[in-house]
Amino acid sequence: MAAEALAAGGASVDVFGAMPSVGRKFLMAGKGGMNLPHSEPADAFRGRYGARRAQIAPLLDRFDADAVRAWVHGLGVDSSGRVFPTDMKAAPLLRAWLHRLRASGVRLHMRHRWLGFADEDASVSRFVTPDGEKSLRHDALVLATGGASWPQLGSDGRAVAHLASRGVDVAPFVPSNCGFEADWTPLFRERFAGEPLKSVAIEGRAGECLITEHGIEGSLIYALSAGIRERIAASGGAGMEIVVDLAPQFSAERVREEVLHPCGARSMSSHLQSRLHIAGVKAGLLRECLSKEAFADPETLAARIKSLPVRVMRARPIAEVISSAGGVAFESLDVRLMLNGLPGVFCAGEMLDWEAPTGGYLLTACFASGIVAGEGALAWLRERDAA
Repeated sequence: MAAEALAAGGASVDVFGAMPSVGRKFLMAGKGGMNLPHSEPADAFRGRYGARRAQIAPLLDRFDADAVRAWVHGLGVDSSGRVFPTDMKAAPLLRAWLHRLRASGVRLHMRHRWLGFADEDASVSRFVTPDGEKSLRHDALVLATGGASWPQLGSDGRAVAHLASRGVDVAPFVPSNCGFEADWTPLFRERFAGEPLKSVAIEGRAGECLITEHGIEGSLIYALSAGIRERIAASGGAGMEIVVDLAPQFSAERVREEVLHPCGARSMSSHLQSRLHIAGVKAGLLRECLSKEAFADPETLAARIKSLPVRVMRARPIAEVISSAGGVAFESLDVRLMLNGLPGVFCAGEMLDWEAPTGGYLLTACFASGIVAGEGALAWLRERDAA
């Protein structure tokens, strides 16, 4: 996106990528279906960026969800209302995009991993290439080296570490949109790992999760992951309890009435299945998280069906999660996303310290930051030449 903005302004643009081909994380994000932003009111959309809403909002003012729709259509890729490309895959979109970039004169150089600056004024960059190390001079530089998730696709955090060594304020990378580990018993793990936990609610949000051999993940957990991660960090290693409502379709009073209803010769498990549709993994999770005494007490059991504490201990490793938080602090950047201490050097994308849930919000803010950084670099070059 930065290259597109620069090329549109008449700049001579070279794009360097560490991997053998461009856009690998973009392709991975669209592997199961390309998810571009959901249509929703602007204020709600900006609220998805949590603590960094104030910093992301100006970027979205420049390039929002409507702009993404127009951009997709401009590439000749049809999309539905959500917005999804009609064929649900990222590859055709990327091919059309690269064709347009090349036609505008943008030159792509793959297998060029950025190693940092070769001089004090940050006007020469070092790259490792198949032909050895190279040093290249640039008038302006836009860095978009990614966060720390999926490092096999090229984003390993080393570029951010180099910026930190040059005095840039950097927050440590941490997992985002991630699952969490729980100390399941071997029996529960063996019976229920891989089972979806459907029609539940956590913190008033309805959705579904997935029980894994390590713990719990899925869209509902991802949406809450920032808060869970922060509370685990504050626990000093004790973990935290997420409270799961196993029957959000029923009121607490209705659940109590059904549990206390005489079950005759049936077991409590059969009774719960018949009266509240609690069976399988839901019933297993109740037994996993409650003592025998608590499960045998109808009042306690009814209360816990509506608020079952599930202790999670830690986030899954950052290399395997969807995205990361942390990176270059916005306080180190001006409104054009240029580093305050390194004139002519701009940052964009996941290497900046922000996070958002899945559902197109990550891609939209990455796109927007690329546009702002590219246009910022173009304006800076013009100002420098005019001076």
